[in-house]
Amino acid sequence: MRYITKTDLVIVASNSGLLMIGIGVMCLIPLIFDLIYFEFDIISFLIPSAISILLGIGFSKYFENKTKKKIRLKHGMMISSFAWLWASLIGGLVFMLATHMPLLDAVFESMSALTGTGITMFEDVEILPHSILFFRALEQWIGGLGVVVMVVSVLTKPGSVSSKLYNSEAREERIKPSVKTTLKMTLQIYTIYTILGIVLYLLAGMPAFDSLCNTFSIISTGGMSIKNANMGFYQDDLIYFISIVLMILGATSFLVHYKVIKTRGKSLIEDLQFKIIICVIAFVTVMLYFLSNIVPIDLLFTVVSAITTTGASVAAPLTMARWPSFVIICIMCLMLTGGSNGSTVGAIKLVRMITFFKGIYRHIREILSPEGRVVPVKLHGHKIPEKAIAQSGNFITLYMMFIMFTWALFCLFGYDPFRSLFAAMSLQGNNGLELGIINYTLHPVLKIVSMFDMWTGRLEIYPVLITIRAFFEIFKR
Repeated sequence: MRYITKTDLVIVASNSGLLMIGIGVMCLIPLIFDLIYFEFDIISFLIPSAISILLGIGFSKYFENKTKKKIRLKHGMMISSFAWLWASLIGGLVFMLATHMPLLDAVFESMSALTGTGITMFEDVEILPHSILFFRALEQWIGGLGVVVMVVSVLTKPGSVSSKLYNSEAREERIKPSVKTTLKMTLQIYTIYTILGIVLYLLAGMPAFDSLCNTFSIISTGGMSIKNANMGFYQDDLIYFISIVLMILGATSFLVHYKVIKTRGKSLIEDLQFKIIICVIAFVTVMLYFLSNIVPIDLLFTVVSAITTTGASVAAPLTMARWPSFVIICIMCLMLTGGSNGSTVGAIKLVRMITFFKGIYRHIREILSPEGRVVPVKLHGHKIPEKAIAQSGNFITLYMMFIMFTWALFCLFGYDPFRSLFAAMSLQGNNGLELGIINYTLHPVLKIVSMFDMWTGRLEIYPVLITIRAFFEIFKR
């Protein structure tokens, strides 16, 4: 039986056009800094932008009235997967034209920025043009909220299309009943925190351009810095603390942020995921402080960066690699967990972990209870459906399988097993913390696998698998 028909492809193509136009417009924004700093590299942005916009217009016009069939979730997932891949390719073309780096490295850089992973292929980022540095930061900022979500919130009309595309990026929480209104409110909250971050960095003495790029990077939990030493370049505890606050804000659900004003802060205090994040940060930092000789602020910053999947750092990768093994293992556990659902973070996310362990505890209680007793599983006072418990377990299993595959592949190419596992977790969780093995010298096969991990990690695996399944079905006959 065929699950993908010609009509399905037409639906995907017609709805992808608008996203391609939005991605093309994204490439034009850095021209502001190209002109401000007299870098005169307009062509590097103009060509990729023109390709994306013209193809997007062509797709939209040609497929506009080809089918009356409504968009379904499978279409949304395929559109979303394509949009992220297309954005990475177009962004990679910008990097290649502007810096003359190899295409594979350029696409890796773009994918890393958009997915909020933050691992760079540049050997020296401080020699890059301001327009390119801003473009990397902009990709992180847009990717933090979501490429599809960002375009849908600005360009599309309310309706089933925006709803399916919203769900396709693994987003379920709604601030308002309407998806379109939810997206606008989310974008407003995101923008307010971005402005707040810029102002705080400026007050701390950071240069204006650095404040803008670093805020884009940190609030999006991207972590890709404009300095070779990342945030450690500034050697300023106040800047570190501002970054820590922004990382935690980025890792907190937008729904909770929206309710903060209405509840006078109670929604933040009462949110289970937020409380767990703060408690874990405090406990792990204090524990590791007494078990190691690491500078406290470096330890706190790294712990926050790990659980929020930001990947920003104050310690160099090779310095981190010399930390005690127990410290690194704790950081890996935090990288695996991630922050709140409905935020900018990657990894498994706390709500899945909570649901998964509640399901295990329920199973233990049912065995101990009288025969025939059904033990309900609750979260926030509401019963968790059996389907949700099963889905959490399935996702975590699939997530770990991806990590195991990447880990084995790195080991096959001769990399240290411990560092390889750290790298695999960092890539799949869109984290970006690194122990010094992922750079421009990486084997091309590992670069491609790393990009696949970042792509699947950001879209939470299933949309990409569905897209690949559909692709093979097209050529099956």
